[in-house]
Amino acid sequence: MQAPDDAEIAAVLRALAARRTGGSFCPSEAARALAADWRPLMPDVRRVAAEIGLRATQKGVPVDPLTARGPIRLLTGGS
Repeated sequence: MQAPDDAEIAAVLRALAARRTGGSFCPSEAARALAADWRPLMPDVRRVAAEIGLRATQKGVPVDPLTARGPIRLLTGGS
């Protein structure tokens, strides 16, 4: 199976953000929606999240999703 492209990743991220207005979600939710073997997708999911303007936090502190190590949360537009 072919890996999802950036447009597919962005669509899933935007859909999750739309459903969580005012909240946050884990980037792994997007990766899991895209592939059964989702872990290899995480760097691309974080990269695309940054490219489309989703903000990231770690333990409530803003972080760069590209350089943060460990779990992050992506904030929806209302946060």
